[in-house]
Amino acid sequence: MFKNFVVLSLLFHANTIMGAKKPKLIVFDLDYTLWPFWVDTHVTPPFKRGPSGKIADFYGQIVKCYPEVPEVLNKLHQEGYVLAVASRTGEIEGAEELLELFGWNKYITYKEIYPGRKVTHFENFKKKSGIPLQDMLFFDDETRNINDLRSHGVTSILVKNGVTKGVVEAGLKQYEKEHSA
Repeated sequence: MFKNFVVLSLLFHANTIMGAKKPKLIVFDLDYTLWPFWVDTHVTPPFKRGPSGKIADFYGQIVKCYPEVPEVLNKLHQEGYVLAVASRTGEIEGAEELLELFGWNKYITYKEIYPGRKVTHFENFKKKSGIPLQDMLFFDDETRNINDLRSHGVTSILVKNGVTKGVVEAGLKQYEKEHSA
């Protein structure tokens, strides 16, 4: 136990000395952030994976995520970041199905998927994880959500054309900039 404390303490001090401030929780919206549609209006659950490995909705329409998302989530997970998703959709089951079919549940520690304000989602993340809002980084395509969470101390990044490696790198730099003393 003491050894773990020493290692964590050294890592904390190394990050502080080098100026590398990293978020303790990275949160992604779903619609038009991880995938290019609204799950409650543009596709029709239930979803299934076909013999070709592609995911399709009830009518056979192929459902895809933004191209770089799987790699981004995998890399962040491998780097030790804790990941979460927050969505205001009313199509909770459909969103959950897609997270499972895309294989992303292995990366996601916390989920808040239901209608309402994103601030409520983040307050629940704070309760469940013990992580303060100012230690979170958030990616979303809606300005209202970005503004709401910025006013609560969350570093929030507006996503215009889906999550990419570049968007996430810029978000991590913005987080570091906002947290360097």
